Amino acid sequence: MSNGGTPAVEIKETGRVEAFSDGVFAVAITLLALDLRVPHDMPDGRSLAHALLAQWPGYLAFVTSFATIGIMWINHHRLFTHIRRTDNTLLVLNGLLLLGVTFVPFPTALVAEYIPRPAGTVAAVVFSGTYTVLAVMFNLLWRYSSGKSRLLDHRADPRAIEAITRGYALGPPAYFLSFVLAFVSVAASVAMNLLLAIYWALPSQNPLIKQKAR
Repeated sequence: MSNGGTPAVEIKETGRVEAFSDGVFAVAITLLALDLRVPHDMPDGRSLAHALLAQWPGYLAFVTSFATIGIMWINHHRLFTHIRRTDNTLLVLNGLLLLGVTFVPFPTALVAEYIPRPAGTVAAVVFSGTYTVLAVMFNLLWRYSSGKSRLLDHRADPRAIEAITRGYALGPPAYFLSFVLAFVSVAASVAMNLLLAIYWALPSQNPLIKQKAR
């Protein structure tokens, strides 16, 4: 308690974690653009417009991964509006999450290269599997931090915390469905990942954004 009888302001310990994480997200999202190539050799007299259109798998993968990493960054930021303290376990879990984020450019390049080929199924499985693991890591990070309010702001609303936990529980099964779908339809699996990114971006659906807007 402060001298005036009001609760003392809790010191936020996560500044360095957030700054480092922001840098990792920024690098990962920038690397995605490196797989967008300028067409050079165009056989059979194809026009530049035709060559650009032929690269549609790359554009689809880029937009999907850009949207997903962007939404993950937003959600990571929202999480740390509630998380005030750190410990070794949080640092490890956050590091594992960032490991997955930095890996995203690889499956993005893989699916962009192989989606129109017979090996596209394997590429889509790796692509969707990566996002499934990331969804699990987000849940582990949040559930550890919020369990018994272990690392949360002491002023956090328990109802808001429960709403976030329920919302996050939808992530792993939804992305696992896109993983299974990859064995049936490569394009549908990649499209589902894009739709999931859009879903999490909607204020009416995302409990983190919705709570912030209140």
